[in-house]
Amino acid sequence: MNNTEKDVIFLEKLQRSDVALVGGKNSSLGEMVQRLGAMGIDVPPGFATTSDAFRDFIEHNGLADLIRQTTEDLAAGKITLHACGEMIRRAIAGGDWPGALRANIIFAYKELSDRAGQLNLSVAVRSSATAEDLPDASFAGQQETYLNVQGEAELLEACRKCYASLFTDRAITYRTIQGFDHTEVALSIGVQQMVRADIGGSGVMFSIDTESGFDKVVLINAAWGLGENVVQGAVTPDEFQVYKPFLGREGCVPIIEKKLGAKEKKMIYSSDPGVQVKNVPTSKAERARYVLSDDEVVELARQAAEIESHYGLPMDMEWAKDGINGRLYIVQARPETVQSHADAGALKSYNVTSHGETLVTGISVGAAVATGQICLIQDVKDIDDFVDDSILVTSQTDPDWVPIMKRARAIVTDHGGRTSHAAIVSRELGVPAIVGCGDATHHLHDQQEVTVDCAGGDEGLVYAGRAEYSVENIRLDTLPETRTKVMLNLANPATAARWWRLPADGVGLARMEFVIMNSIKVHPLALLHFDTLKDEAAKEEIEELTKDYADKADYFVDHLAMGLSRIAALCHPKPVIVRMSDFKTNEYADLLGGRQFEPHEENPMIGWRGASRYYDEGYRAGFELECKAIRKVREELGFDNVIVMIPFCRTPEEADRVLEVMKGEGLEHGKAGMEIYVMCEVPSNVILTEEFAKRFDGFSIGSNDLTQLTLGIDRDSDRLAGLFDEQHPAVVWMIREVIARAHKHGCKVGLCGQAPSNYPEFAQVLVDAGIDSISCTPDSFFDVKTNVAAAES
Repeated sequence: MNNTEKDVIFLEKLQRSDVALVGGKNSSLGEMVQRLGAMGIDVPPGFATTSDAFRDFIEHNGLADLIRQTTEDLAAGKITLHACGEMIRRAIAGGDWPGALRANIIFAYKELSDRAGQLNLSVAVRSSATAEDLPDASFAGQQETYLNVQGEAELLEACRKCYASLFTDRAITYRTIQGFDHTEVALSIGVQQMVRADIGGSGVMFSIDTESGFDKVVLINAAWGLGENVVQGAVTPDEFQVYKPFLGREGCVPIIEKKLGAKEKKMIYSSDPGVQVKNVPTSKAERARYVLSDDEVVELARQAAEIESHYGLPMDMEWAKDGINGRLYIVQARPETVQSHADAGALKSYNVTSHGETLVTGISVGAAVATGQICLIQDVKDIDDFVDDSILVTSQTDPDWVPIMKRARAIVTDHGGRTSHAAIVSRELGVPAIVGCGDATHHLHDQQEVTVDCAGGDEGLVYAGRAEYSVENIRLDTLPETRTKVMLNLANPATAARWWRLPADGVGLARMEFVIMNSIKVHPLALLHFDTLKDEAAKEEIEELTKDYADKADYFVDHLAMGLSRIAALCHPKPVIVRMSDFKTNEYADLLGGRQFEPHEENPMIGWRGASRYYDEGYRAGFELECKAIRKVREELGFDNVIVMIPFCRTPEEADRVLEVMKGEGLEHGKAGMEIYVMCEVPSNVILTEEFAKRFDGFSIGSNDLTQLTLGIDRDSDRLAGLFDEQHPAVVWMIREVIARAHKHGCKVGLCGQAPSNYPEFAQVLVDAGIDSISCTPDSFFDVKTNVAAAES
């Protein structure tokens, strides 16, 4: 190492083992420059000051004793956190540069400018603590970042501010929480050529799902302008999820989730004297479109997967898109520190049983529930007013809020996304949070009793009052093995990833109609015949939902395909059986624009439902859209583990008509591994098992409908509830009969229902009959698995 490199080292000479020398952030950048450039991962060029340079600065200015004594006084309670931090920062800010260090920083800056062919190159100046970004301690964001720094004087001033930021209140607090000695942590400064994201875009991505820990997806957040707004949660960004295992498949675009964010403002270069960057409002056009194209999303995901593979652990990365050359750059990469360290053998499940009015909604963080009083604080200068164990409500947080965030029962913010500061810190502290609400500080008030519910998937809800809820702790490592496959019933794509750790044998029932109801909200025929829609209010809502689509039918296909793909991703390559829509006419009518296309029926339960709709001219066009979505899931998104299931198919002739429509939409039985099942819920399915077996690959027993129609009991009738019995000898005979006869024809038979979890003796009946699989809701999986194992023993 030459004399210059004692103080300053260019990134291409650094590697990940240099954490003690230049900190986690800078050593990681050097590692990527050295090892990953050949894989198409671009890192902006730059250099780093060393930890020795920091210590030289401290020694040159005689600050070591001051730092030691001041932090000891803080630990002893002799001075406040604020006084401690301010005293040390003031001393560092007033320090002088050692002559050699100053000269070496300027020399490296000139070299970097010459390499770029620019005089006084615009650079980003970032801190990198030497204990930062260790796998079990995320110091990220605890020190300052300075953007669009130009010229020697600005650079030296920014570097001095970085040194001082090692002792911000939040940094001192964080080190105390993590158990680091303040005198042992040094600071390296990273200086990199600016990516012109001010006229492009930027964001954060994780190579793991930040909420569930699902390790097969990349989560990407994106906003216009420089990246600090995404990191600090000052905007609600676009969000994408990409399925990693399919990134190498030719012709496959495995984006399984796209959400358009508000992107309220953007950070750009400032021309004001002494001000490097500023925030300006985004245009309506910018808010209405995605920052990234699908190709760019997939490319970023590929890079995230490459970086994760190289490091051998889940990663948290920041990226930037240059608005001039259009290239994508990785500007930071550090280990993910929460989900990757979660107990893989434990699962905690929250269930809200009753609650008050929904007051506010946003993006959920933490998969938990909390109740308490609100403490609304608008400005960081007022954080001393925070009441311990309250629910913190504010516009947004940055690292200055950490001292009170760790004392909060829950956190609610107006702005931010899943990768914002509030989300990351809440996750790390184990505190549930709802971010990006938009108007929480407007609708909620101080001392208000509320419940924060983050247990329902992507959407978090704030309820009035204290809701009732239950908590279940499940040890996955105590689950027994079974010969009979135990699968899951799933309906909500937003909650599917929560259950990825369950050792399920696949998804036995994915309810398409629930995806339509929750993700699409519109009747398919209202999209196909939008111009003739009579309901003006519905028309206005549909117009808003589909504003990004020239063809409104594509809105239905895209959203249905993505929703189903999130369920299919959960357990690929294990089978995922998707039941085509099985709304009754009254339920279809409740979709936006639906009443115009649905008849009134006295008994919808046994009316125009299931297979009878699919070939009928009154709904066939809607069913064809469902088929297009399935084809997209299997062919474009790559989830060929999806099996289609036809519900309420009364006769073999009806089956033929449905299969013909499907064939016309490219879903041909047996082609490209296409399997098609039928629900067994009508007595004719049992009576004519052999005929249905000629047409389908498997049967799934719907025990509720089969019981209803075998015993002639309306399952919704309170008066007849005592007669409704899935274990009645007549129903059991039906189940035994269809299993035995289907097996003779090589067809698999499963059952989807709760009875095996409630009644161990019913599980015994099914096992004795030779059932191939049992499908249940995730919250009953443990009981079903246990009961099946007992029945098999």
